[in-house]
Amino acid sequence: MSNHQRLDDGTRWRIVGTLEAGQSQVQICGEFNLTPSVMCNLFKQFHQILQTYTGSIERKPGQGRPRATTATEDRYLSIIARRNRGATASQLSRDLYAATGTHVSRVTVSKRLHETGLFARRPAVCVPLTSMNRRVRLARYREHRD
Repeated sequence: MSNHQRLDDGTRWRIVGTLEAGQSQVQICGEFNLTPSVMCNLFKQFHQILQTYTGSIERKPGQGRPRATTATEDRYLSIIARRNRGATASQLSRDLYAATGTHVSRVTVSKRLHETGLFARRPAVCVPLTSMNRRVRLARYREHRD
């Protein structure tokens, strides 16, 4: 996770106002406690806005690294994981590659399955009940049900 906080729209507009008022970027950095890179990025974004006349300094959707899988591939992963409960993430990654030709790591497969609510759980190791034990448990349940 990133440890930085995004500037809210009010702060962005105040910074733009001080830029238009003629203050230097260094002064604005000191006033708003910003790093020079944040100020530079906001300044570039502001100049792009002036060129395109959109009038907005909000974040554009779709910024950041593109996802390795599409929504269809994510759905396919969850389907094959539910069909084959014992499959590992590495096996699912190979299955996805065989079906779609998309290379993804086992970590990516695990993350996509977590997004759909599927988590890796190891079944409890225990001695299976014999038919006699099942009958005794059922009888005890019926006695104490009321």
